[in-house]
Amino acid sequence: MPSENAELRKVGLKVTLPRVKIFNILETAENHHHLSAEDVYKKLLDQGDDVGLATVYRVLTQFEAAGLVLRHNFEGGHAVFEMAGDDHHDHMVCTQTGEVVEFVDEVIEERQKKIAEEHGYEIVDHSLILYVKPIKS
Repeated sequence: MPSENAELRKVGLKVTLPRVKIFNILETAENHHHLSAEDVYKKLLDQGDDVGLATVYRVLTQFEAAGLVLRHNFEGGHAVFEMAGDDHHDHMVCTQTGEVVEFVDEVIEERQKKIAEEHGYEIVDHSLILYVKPIKS
């Protein structure tokens, strides 16, 4: 819990039990941390924690505003959250299962940079989302 407390204080948030519990769930989540508010709520219930869904939404919004988490609104689904980090990555979303896959491709990154420069721009941020479906063999 000490690291969660420090992270929350660093971004100016008061350390409360719901915030610490939600931070911990996001930080230890499998599937590269892509969780909906409902996923977080279910994990809290599974742990026997009495935190309401409205509180989960409020805390996630506070975390997003503080830069602790990123919100993704993938097409056809609801918002999912992941811990903000220094490592840039892009996403693939399966249109059949909703599975989110993170990937990094230096060739794609270089090409995007070159395209922006060809048009007289410098990329300050970007998001690449590929919507995919399984290949039928």
